[in-house]
Amino acid sequence: MHNTLLPHHKLLAYGIAMKLLDAVREARIRDSHLRDQAMRAAKSACLNAAEGAGRVSRADKARAFAIARAEACEAAAAVEIAIAAGDADANALGAVVEHADRFVAMTTRLIR
Repeated sequence: MHNTLLPHHKLLAYGIAMKLLDAVREARIRDSHLRDQAMRAAKSACLNAAEGAGRVSRADKARAFAIARAEACEAAAAVEIAIAAGDADANALGAVVEHADRFVAMTTRLIR
């Protein structure tokens, strides 16, 4: 059994992206279009964070992390919109915004 971790497992931002994904899911968005959009964006934030961690060049890393950052913003916005429309659990908003904000801050530092 190997004790090594893949590059994205060592990246704190990846763990936060996974928490964002969980929070988006927990919002229980009833509008199928917004739910699909929010979940796709949250999944993409996770995947692009993992991709950025696995890239070698600074430019490739920055590109993947920039995409991940934008996807996290989209996921949070989709939840906010669903709540405003009465199509999601408003109690989930705090966790979504908290994780999205933290992820955006972390990836912003990784882009620069």
